[in-house]
Order: sequence, then structure tokens, then C-alpha cells
Amino acid sequence: MKLRLELFVDNIEKSVEFYSDILEFNIPKEINKGYIPVSNGEVVLGLGEMKKLPDHHPIKNTGFDQQMGLGVEIVLEVEDIENIYNKVVAKGYPIQTELTQRHWGMADFRIMDPDGYYLRITSSD
Repeated sequence: MKLRLELFVDNIEKSVEFYSDILEFNIPKEINKGYIPVSNGEVVLGLGEMKKLPDHHPIKNTGFDQQMGLGVEIVLEVEDIENIYNKVVAKGYPIQTELTQRHWGMADFRIMDPDGYYLRITSSD
């Protein structure tokens, strides 16, 4: 079994730029502007535009102060946490929580993507 997350976003170009430039996800060679799966290792995030969902879709953001990603923390395990952290910092992307060694033995830092999805980037061991 593998996991693929579908993230519905306001601006697909901005989201693709974030995931490719900041977190170094790969973009497919052929792009369908309505849905773009980006990948890094075994992680696949399908990016789709919120406005293209049908009005009756259960996760459609109606714009009444609904925060996208509320209640979800996406955890990405990486081999070289310090290298990834330093790259994100060097690019000037806002950090929610700085790189920290946790009491459970792993290090992590936290950021939010352009749509407010909360990402915890963590060491793999």
C-alpha cells in the first residue's frame, strides 16, 4: 500500500512552485493544469484547484472563513533533515517552528504551504 494525498489549492501554479522549489518535489513532464501530481521518493501529492471541485463536493471550501488544511498535519520523513532545513531557510521561506531535536529522538521543523497546509519535515530515525 502507498499513500497519495490530494491537496486542493487556490492557485495550482503557486503550489507547484512551492513544492518543486522549496521542497524539491518532481513535476511530471506533461502537465494537466487542472491536476498536477508532484512526487519526491514515495511521496505523491496530487494538487488540484479548489475552484474546480463541484459545489456539492464534501471538501469544497465555500470561502466563509474556512481554513484549508485545518486539522491535518502532513509529516514528511527525510534522510538529511539539516540539509533540507538549511535549503528552506536559504530560500527565505517562512519557518513556523525551527529545526528542533524532539524528546522522542527525532528532529523536525514545521512550515505551512501557500494554502495553509501544515507540514512537519522530520528526520527518518
